[in-house]
Formats: sequence, C-alpha cells, structure tokens
Amino acid sequence: MQDARPLPTYLVQRFHGWRAINYQGNQAWFRRLATEGQHPRAMVIACCDSRVDVAAIFGADSGELFIHRNVANLVPPYNPDNDYHGTSAAVEYAVTSLKVAHVVVLGHSNCGGVKGCLDMCEGNAPALEESTSFVGRWMDILRPGYERVKATAPADPLRELENQAILVSLENLMTFPFVKDAVDQGLLSLHGVWNDIGEGQIEQFDASSRAFKPV
Repeated sequence: MQDARPLPTYLVQRFHGWRAINYQGNQAWFRRLATEGQHPRAMVIACCDSRVDVAAIFGADSGELFIHRNVANLVPPYNPDNDYHGTSAAVEYAVTSLKVAHVVVLGHSNCGGVKGCLDMCEGNAPALEESTSFVGRWMDILRPGYERVKATAPADPLRELENQAILVSLENLMTFPFVKDAVDQGLLSLHGVWNDIGEGQIEQFDASSRAFKPV
C-alpha cells in the first residue's frame, strides 16, 4: 500500500504516553486479556461521532464492553443476502459467540447522521438522496422513525428523531432470530440510551411509559 503514511506525530506521542502510564501500570491485566480472550458482559452500539466516548461514559476498562460504532448508532433489519453487513456481523458475534447479557443502543444529542436523515427526508439534502451516497442509503434505515416524527410534529424534531434512531434499532434487533431467541429465553436484555453531550447526562428508554427518562 504505497498510499499508506506514517501515523501523525501527535498520535505517536499519545501512544507512548499511554504505554508508559496505562500499560506499564497494568501489564498483568493486558497480558491476561491477550491470553484468555475477551469476556464482555455487554455490547454497546454507538455512533461513530468523535464526541461520544463509550468507555469513558460508563467508566469501562479494556475488555469490559464490546463496542460497535457506526453512523447514527443504527441497526439494520435482519437481511441475510450474502452482502456485506458489518453491524449485523458484530451483533451476531456478540450474541452467539461472546454471549453478552446486554445490548445497549447508545444515541446522542446533535447527531450529524440523524440531522442528515431529517434533511434528506424533508427534501433538503439532495446529495444524500443519490444512489451513490453511502450515508444516505444507510440513513434510509431511519425513514420509518422519520415518518413517526412527522406524524406527531414535535417541538424538537431532531431530538425526537435521535430517540427514534434508538427505538428503530431496538426494533430491528428483534428481527434477528438469535437475538429474539436469547431475549425470549431471558439470556439477553436490550436497552436504549440517549447521551446529552453538553450536559454530561444520559437518559434511558422506559418501555412501560414509552419515554426516555434521566438515569
């Protein structure tokens, strides 16, 4: 790969800082992780937004969480069509191989992907409607959520669509046979969480009231 270049200097410096402090002080733990493998209790499906630091939010150490990140923390419906499915593969591995006890869908405030979906669905982002737009076709997953938001006409449609990104993903998770089986057997529980970046707060979806409530 002739196009590959050395890491930026600031990343190299930060690596050496991490190795000198974090790794050197916890060598036994890292070597145990390397030899015994990972045994996370939970999977977190989060947005790839750089402002969302899953491990920091939940105070997790290495090996504690199986984290998958994509645009707008979306889970597509179950669709075994022999195509490429990164998120579906991560869910399959977490549930069937790692046997996680929890799957958490973590959304967040001011999500650029969700904003793009809102603009696209309202006809204000023609570039995303192009068949060649990877982001646009990915955000099609959220169109059912947009239709719900449109029907209720909330005061803050972006925030409501961020909630829908979580709910649509939870609904789609249940279309995976192995997820549904694990949930039905009481071996797996699904959770929806929204992170307010500016306020440093999280809200979790309460199924009984069908609302997001502060933790």
